[in-house]
Amino acid sequence: MSTENKLAKLEALLFVHGEPLTLKKVAAVFGVEKAEVQKLAEELKGKLEDDSRGLVLVADGEKLQLATKPQFGKILEDFVKEELSDDLTPASLESLAIVSYFGPISRARIEYVRGVNSSFILRSLLLRGLVERFDNPEHPNTFLYRPTFEAWRHLGLKGKEDLPDVEKYQELLKKFETQTQNNSPAGGYTGQAEASAEGNAEQPQSNPENSQET
Repeated sequence: MSTENKLAKLEALLFVHGEPLTLKKVAAVFGVEKAEVQKLAEELKGKLEDDSRGLVLVADGEKLQLATKPQFGKILEDFVKEELSDDLTPASLESLAIVSYFGPISRARIEYVRGVNSSFILRSLLLRGLVERFDNPEHPNTFLYRPTFEAWRHLGLKGKEDLPDVEKYQELLKKFETQTQNNSPAGGYTGQAEASAEGNAEQPQSNPENSQET
């Protein structure tokens, strides 16, 4: 595999993950030594400094993360404000429903159910006060999401017990996950997805006037 291909692979991995990744984790995914990942990160950081690129590579000790460049903070801030002033999008309602039915739930599992990266949607729900996150007792330095009281009020419900067919949908999800795990060489959600998306800490939201996380 060429260096350019590895750089593209690293950029894609950091983008889809949406949260900080440790050098050790990237090395394990790539099947290379940590020193090589460090070198790739330095090269990618240099390439992203070009004026034609909108992202920047943030290196914080042993962790790597993609963020938007500070000079684009104003346009991104305006975009986020507009998003928050609008009604919930179908994607936001879908994510809120997943958190409501299956919470407390990890971001990895939410994305497994939805089939797409959900970092921006979850950030929007957090800013709206409709979901909250807390430390995952089973996986240190990771988080779980659950609906807030405001979310139940928004939905016109007292709590999860008022949701229709809760046990039915929870059982269907378990069967789906089991079937996918048995049929997928990669191990489905419980294998590849869980290890990739939950192996690192999610960081507090940055100031929208500065760099924005992808």
